[in-house]
Amino acid sequence: MGAGQSTASNSPHGTHPPARALHILRVTPASPASFTNIEPFFDFVVGLSGSESVPDAHELERMVDSHEGKTLGLLVWNSKSQETRVVDIIPSRAWALPATPNPNSKEPEAPPSLLGLSMRLCEPIYANDNVWHVLDVLEGSPAESAGLVPYGDWIIGWSGGVLGSESDFYDVVEAHIDKPLRVYVYSYDFDAIREVVLVPNRQWGGEGLLGCVFGCVSSL
Repeated sequence: MGAGQSTASNSPHGTHPPARALHILRVTPASPASFTNIEPFFDFVVGLSGSESVPDAHELERMVDSHEGKTLGLLVWNSKSQETRVVDIIPSRAWALPATPNPNSKEPEAPPSLLGLSMRLCEPIYANDNVWHVLDVLEGSPAESAGLVPYGDWIIGWSGGVLGSESDFYDVVEAHIDKPLRVYVYSYDFDAIREVVLVPNRQWGGEGLLGCVFGCVSSL
């Protein structure tokens, strides 16, 4: 089976969230992971094919390294479908290596990622607690300029990772006044995640930094 394909798994996780897993936060474009059906934020690595234990960072790194150029099966649990599947991926460094190395560079180069995944160890049952449902977008606001859709969009994270608490989003927005803020938005209508650039500011002529109402009572 080639990279990018997946099969159903008889994992004991079944429809129940695993106790802990590696939460996939980002898939790097053009990486081995980008050619699979891995879905950031909703997918969690819960093990390796043939093993039902969640690998720690060192174990996963060792297994990935030993499978460079060979197919590796990741057990991936999805929080939307509540199912576990096997995702086949072929670890490789070639995609991240520069075509022409710079012989004059004095900076030590970090080893390229073999998968192109950014992950963190977490408890999946709590991982998606802090998302922000877009309920209203004011005319002429930064939120309208960025294309946020009322009721259809959910902000699930930003370029720095997931939102760990209710106050996180407020803090992130305040820290990006008059600066681009990249957020990840899940569209319920299209069942897809997209990147949106917001520029919080007080000069747009309305209330708040974004001109957007979130959740039931939160306004920003």
